[in-house]
Amino acid sequence: MLNSEQLAFFKHNGYLIIRGGLDAQLCAEAQDRMWQELPADSLLKRHDPATHVGPFRQQEESFSSLHLRSGYRWQQRQFGTEQLMIDLVFNPTLCGIAEQLLGANTLRTPVVGGTPMGTVGPAWPGGPVDPAMGTEGVRGIYCTLPYGDKPREPDACHTDGHPFNLGIVGLLSDVPADGGAFKVWPGSHRRLYPTFSMMYDQPRIPYYDHLPTHKGILHTPEYCAEIVCLLEDTTPTDCWGNAGDVVLWHHRLAHMAGHNYSDVMRQAVLYDFCKTDLDVARTIPPDNDMWRDWSEALQEAGTDYSADISADQNLTKLCQ
Repeated sequence: MLNSEQLAFFKHNGYLIIRGGLDAQLCAEAQDRMWQELPADSLLKRHDPATHVGPFRQQEESFSSLHLRSGYRWQQRQFGTEQLMIDLVFNPTLCGIAEQLLGANTLRTPVVGGTPMGTVGPAWPGGPVDPAMGTEGVRGIYCTLPYGDKPREPDACHTDGHPFNLGIVGLLSDVPADGGAFKVWPGSHRRLYPTFSMMYDQPRIPYYDHLPTHKGILHTPEYCAEIVCLLEDTTPTDCWGNAGDVVLWHHRLAHMAGHNYSDVMRQAVLYDFCKTDLDVARTIPPDNDMWRDWSEALQEAGTDYSADISADQNLTKLCQ
């Protein structure tokens, strides 16, 4: 269970790294499952790191919504409702922590053999299948290939548009600093939360061939302006760590998949904890108290924490 400092850190910064939150054996089995999905003649060889450097060659690309291989991204969703993947993330440790944050007996249970993310849902040209549609397990295993000699590029943060309460990114293998780990903008959840028109969801504009200018998620002007400010005034935190480490993050936290300037592939599993009342709560406008539908323990938590926990959380600059 989280102590008072961890609760305070999450409340103030919008994220929390749980060291060793995933079982080591299940992490290894998940990696086995991931590598089984590559074509037999793939140029990417598991035990030859030299072959892991991106981007994917044209003959290796796949644009399936269930198994994407393009550029430096390798995203596998097709096995997201298998028993192994659900056991990996919906474990007693993480469920206990999620309930400590969201409230006891509130979690929606994933469905073994259910619908993986990417099976159904509208897709926009140049965009993914909407993850809000039909996902009954983990989002999938998301990998970022090493960039090799690719020039460095600036960070660009965003928030996720589909309804969920608490996200997790779990490392299946060790990821060094600057190695493509999940990157977050501490404190951004408090600034972005009131800029949305709905507490957990977002309005979307459908795509029409004869009206191509507007499509996808509709952001408010206040949100767009705040994202610009965050990129200028907030130092992002690189959530690198060891296999089994898990990042918990608030649904309105600005984030990105980090750039991978290391020589190892970033391998991570993504999952969304959802409360059973999410269908009702998702359309309610943001409340003046952004923690009103979280646990009593989190509502009562302060925002003071020590320098030691900041160091453990990779936080290099305190946010206001």
